[in-house]
Amino acid sequence: MENKTSDRLPVPQLPLRESDKPLFASINAFVYNYMSKYDNSHDYNHILRVLSNAHYIQTYERVSNPSVEYDTTALYLAVLLHDVGDHKYAQPGEDIENQIRDTLLAHGANPQLADKVQTIAKHVSYTHEVRDPDAVNEVLKVHPELGIVQDADRIDAIGAVGIGRCFSFGAAKMPDQPMERAVSHFEEKLFKLAGMMKTGKGREMARERHAVLEGFARQWKEETRLAFKME
Repeated sequence: MENKTSDRLPVPQLPLRESDKPLFASINAFVYNYMSKYDNSHDYNHILRVLSNAHYIQTYERVSNPSVEYDTTALYLAVLLHDVGDHKYAQPGEDIENQIRDTLLAHGANPQLADKVQTIAKHVSYTHEVRDPDAVNEVLKVHPELGIVQDADRIDAIGAVGIGRCFSFGAAKMPDQPMERAVSHFEEKLFKLAGMMKTGKGREMARERHAVLEGFARQWKEETRLAFKME
């Protein structure tokens, strides 16, 4: 994929402080190029969809929960960077521990913002929450933006898009496995996501997409049922 710089790559137009827009544009270009090495289940288009989900959720939450203050710069930067340093794609020997913070500092962010964004982004993971829910809850108390980023990311893992991403990831990472392996991921993870939403709008969006998952699973079972026995 051809490298693009921030002055040539379209930038999502989001409610950011004017002073933060150059940083956002710079990180957007970085993420566009960084994600080009991932398969299309975790590409830049995934980032754009999660940004859209996050923007939709935060717009609603600001009205329904006006007492909660959201730092939109930290929120949207965390969305852009939440898959940077993903262990599923890390190269042998690659130092991913502080990759998000280091990237932000290299692009001109102040240390306080860089630390905040890294903390949010590194607690988005479903696996992280399952393993250490208390740690995630502690971050949520300090950084409510995390709940929006989590919901936005998980919503993109279910519904029609989530099904497509599930098969794409399976084909990229497990090419020797049958398609049924991807469908088994529904029970392992995807069916659980709707019950893990943190925001009211996230729960509403997840219910609709969860129903799509259930319908697909029923249809898959019907279409793959053999008309004969195997002995």
